[in-house]
Amino acid sequence: MFNILDYLFDYTPYIVVEAGQSEHRLIHHQMADTDLQVWALVRSYLPKLFLTADQPFKLTCGRIIIQDTNMEPNITPIAPDEAFRFACSSRVACFNECCRDLNQFLTPYDILRLKNRLAMTSSRFLKKYTTQHTGPETGFPVVALKPANAETLQCPFVTASGCSVYTDRPSSCRIYPLARAISRTRETGELTEHFALLKEAHCLGHEQEKSQSVREWIEKQGLLPYNEQNDRLLEIISIKNSLKAGPLDLAFVRMFHLALYDLDTFRRKIFKDGLLSDFAVETALLTRARQDDTLLLQIGYAWIKSELSAVS
Repeated sequence: MFNILDYLFDYTPYIVVEAGQSEHRLIHHQMADTDLQVWALVRSYLPKLFLTADQPFKLTCGRIIIQDTNMEPNITPIAPDEAFRFACSSRVACFNECCRDLNQFLTPYDILRLKNRLAMTSSRFLKKYTTQHTGPETGFPVVALKPANAETLQCPFVTASGCSVYTDRPSSCRIYPLARAISRTRETGELTEHFALLKEAHCLGHEQEKSQSVREWIEKQGLLPYNEQNDRLLEIISIKNSLKAGPLDLAFVRMFHLALYDLDTFRRKIFKDGLLSDFAVETALLTRARQDDTLLLQIGYAWIKSELSAVS
């Protein structure tokens, strides 16, 4: 049986599920309209839960698709070693269509990769390319990619020949047409991945001949480091929802933004202002983090995790 302790829509198309021996129950606060997208995916992954909503919907990777009321969502659970047909290239007629109508959230690791690709500081990248709001469920700051065009909502990095930041594109772009969730066993903490195949009417990639398994797709798209870092975010969300319901104070929100989104400012405050003087970090790790953004982000997660426990 599944005991849903918390879920995450604020940041990415991931859901945090904890498996236990007790009867399943669903804990949630008042749902905003966007939260309905999550329940469609939960229902796909966990058939023992029968959840309903007032209108058809589906969740794609970081984007919301509200369908016509006469249509049914096309979200199909798929096993890691199960094959599916899909290919995307400039030879496919719908090329670049998925880079429009943008409503895309960025994870901390997405921002790390993009700002380094563009040779920008984190603060400059955030100011130029993103917007921010407070997640209605978590109370954490949520960063979204700012469209280049207000009418078409086109991605700022798409060109006629494709993605200009392709090797460092966000995880939600990489995983498409799949969605990913994780479950955590309460007794051991072991994580299990769950996947669903998403089909949108505009996408012709599913009509191509190329076939691969989910596992092969994950590896080919370079998702392993993204998943590893994004799962750290899920752990923070899980801890927050289990310790403290509702919004957080402004000081903690700023701390979260600094440590996870604005890494270059975080580094400066650590090494010039002594920000983490009271936080236990291995000297060797801290030294390496002077040059290594991924290690710095891991330190940020550890710090936020510690501070979250303190404020809760």
